[in-house]
Amino acid sequence: MPNPNFKKTPNVYVQEKSIFPPSVAEVATAIPAFIGCTELAADAAGETLVNEPVRITSMLDYERWFGGPDMEAFANFEMKVENVAGATDPAYIDMVATKPASAVADFILYHCVAHFFANGGGACYVISTGTYYDNSATSTSKPDKPEDAFARALNAVAKVDEVTLLVLSDAVRLKDKYYPLCQQAIMQCAKLMDRFALIDVIDSLDPDKGDTDVAAARKGMPSEVGQTKYAAAYYPYLRLSKARSYDEDKVTYTVHNMSKSDSEQDDTAHKMSALKSSNTAAYNRLKSLLDGQQMILPPCAAMAGIYARVDASRGVWKAPANVSVSGVVGPVHAITNDDQARLNVDATSGKSINAIRAFTGKGTMVWGARTLAGNDAEWRYVSVRRLFNMVEESVQKATNFAVFEPNTPFTWLKLKTMIESYLENLWRQGALFGDSKEQAFFVNVGLGQTMTEADINDGVMNIEIGMAAVRPAEFIMLTFSHKSLEG
Repeated sequence: MPNPNFKKTPNVYVQEKSIFPPSVAEVATAIPAFIGCTELAADAAGETLVNEPVRITSMLDYERWFGGPDMEAFANFEMKVENVAGATDPAYIDMVATKPASAVADFILYHCVAHFFANGGGACYVISTGTYYDNSATSTSKPDKPEDAFARALNAVAKVDEVTLLVLSDAVRLKDKYYPLCQQAIMQCAKLMDRFALIDVIDSLDPDKGDTDVAAARKGMPSEVGQTKYAAAYYPYLRLSKARSYDEDKVTYTVHNMSKSDSEQDDTAHKMSALKSSNTAAYNRLKSLLDGQQMILPPCAAMAGIYARVDASRGVWKAPANVSVSGVVGPVHAITNDDQARLNVDATSGKSINAIRAFTGKGTMVWGARTLAGNDAEWRYVSVRRLFNMVEESVQKATNFAVFEPNTPFTWLKLKTMIESYLENLWRQGALFGDSKEQAFFVNVGLGQTMTEADINDGVMNIEIGMAAVRPAEFIMLTFSHKSLEG
């Protein structure tokens, strides 16, 4: 911009001229949205937080907005004793006990978000569907079906441009309503083309059903062609190193004397809180027993954190696999190579499921990197789909300045140079395959190349971009042979 006194006051004037093209600013790649029930669903002023996406960066933020975890009651928690006639005092109990009625807590959003941060997550969004009370089995007023509340929350998060991952782990308690919600999430991802859905494979955790019922695991999962490339499924659930949350005032226990018949049992329910002042030793033993009830969570909350961790340390083009899961004892099921062969590849439906496995000396590892469209050669891998998501949105936002600019070779050159510079930087970082940048990508724009005179007359500018995305080495074959003495 010339100095306003130019040609008015005799002087020497300095003017700066930019010679560099505009640059592409890379969008965030691992900003998940967690949807589910919370302790609080209103802010300090009493304004509702239901269906209001709130951005947080720590559990302190979460607790300030949404409160704490659901404190379970553990009503009639049964404990077993042997050879103690008529014992009802936990001081005599040998720590053999039955587990809570439900292997997974009813409301797990708090723990999911905490597990996300524990595995390397940064910023995320939380969308409350209501309070624990409103959604509890004993609630006297149920204005909504839970699946409808989740559906409305999904609609709300569709308006948040920064979100790149969708996590619905708190909805696994809805059982047969969970996968239809996942389908809605995938449809949103396919429509907006800037986000990716993480799907927890429903697990009954019933030991009688075994852990290798792959057909049952896939039953009901989303399968629409053209959409499943925007999602990845993970199995099995994870056993955390932290205990479940419970309210001592609501915990009751019964004692089953194994030296007596069923008809001789005393079914009286005793209150845990009554022991705190009357029998400290018994209280401590009972508390130790309850603290041993480890939290079990679906895996996708941890996976969202792992996506963020790998993106930050290596890049979105690195498959989020062969990395450890933090804060866990291990997966609830042991997955063998044969089990994974049936999870990873499915010739019939094409729905691939990524396994999380325990390895001796390595701990719990993510051992799969496929999208739900596992038979799609083009979009088989999570890292490829997410790389294209990132590039597509980054370039789209960077080219906004050209809307209504003259559709001329000068504008075409400016855009071509800008996009090529961005893709070359990705290639140098290892995101694109090729010995040269010409092999790694191309950007075409121009009359007679991507546009006709009719296109220009209609105000259309076509830009073609091609990328050779790197793919993970999923299968490594080592070939050994004898070497002759002469060779």
